[in-house]
Amino acid sequence: QVQLVESGGGLVLAGGSLRLSCTASGRTISTYAMGWFRQAPGKEREFVSAHRWSSGRAYSVEYADSVKGRFTISRDNAKNTVYLQMKSLTPEDTAVYYCAADLSGGLNLKEYRYWGQGTQVTVSI
Repeated sequence: QVQLVESGGGLVLAGGSLRLSCTASGRTISTYAMGWFRQAPGKEREFVSAHRWSSGRAYSVEYADSVKGRFTISRDNAKNTVYLQMKSLTPEDTAVYYCAADLSGGLNLKEYRYWGQGTQVTVSI
C-alpha cells in the first residue's frame, strides 16, 4: 500500500506560481510512476503530468498540452516526494489537484491504484 499526501495548494492571482508536493509513505516510490491529475467543478478528472521510470535507465515525463511550458514535474527520491511546479497560472487551472502512483501508470487515471486526497488550487483574476 502507498499513502499519498498532497500539499501546496492555495489561492493565487493569475500569472502567479505555486508548487505542489506529494509525499508518499508505505513504499519507496523511486520506481513508481507518479502522476498529477486535476478536476475542476463539473468536469471530469484529467491528466496533467506524469513522471515515470522508463526502460530501467532513466525517468521520462509527460505533460498535458494545456500545461506544457508552464508546469514542471520532478521528484526527490530521498524525500519520497513528487513536485509539480506551476507558473503562469490562469483561472482555467483552477481545480483540485490529485497525486497518483502505481508501478506502471501512464496518462490514464485508470492506470493508477493509489491516490491522494487532493489539494485545491484557485487562480483568480
